[in-house]
Amino acid sequence: MSHDAQPELHYLEYYEDFLAKVRVLSRKIRDGEWKPEFIIGVGRGGLVPAVYISHQLELPMLSIDHSSKVPGFADELLGKVAGMSAEGKRLLFVDDINDSGGTIEYIRQLLGDNGCDAQNLRFAVLINNTRSKAVAELYVDEIDRDEDKRWFVFPWESVGTREAIVDEARSVPERLG
Repeated sequence: MSHDAQPELHYLEYYEDFLAKVRVLSRKIRDGEWKPEFIIGVGRGGLVPAVYISHQLELPMLSIDHSSKVPGFADELLGKVAGMSAEGKRLLFVDDINDSGGTIEYIRQLLGDNGCDAQNLRFAVLINNTRSKAVAELYVDEIDRDEDKRWFVFPWESVGTREAIVDEARSVPERLG
């Protein structure tokens, strides 16, 4: 895709559809064998679904802001979270999409480097790319990024300007084909 080409934006802005996906994901979590003790929203995209899942399952929620890259709000908090898992707490990280797998891979690595017990860790997403380099154990919808080049625009993103959305999509050209 050339830098000037327009990405195919796919808006997921219907609240009812989003809520249905959150309910499906919550049901999978509730009915699964592995039971989390904390929901951890991965900022920015995972914060909104994490809040809903936290309420739906009546579990406490923590948040990290991986996307901001601001010291003190991501890596340092992940170090504390790793300690919780080492003490036996089961942690479910929630994000909007597992696309390239970079976020999940980064978080797993950092947690592992800080003594996390991997058995106490799971990831849940609304959309999972089968070609991702990382595993999300729980998801609602699945795509194959080799075939599906849409840029998903979640309800909380749809309030942004089209220019900002297109710029974000273009910042990851390998996902767009």
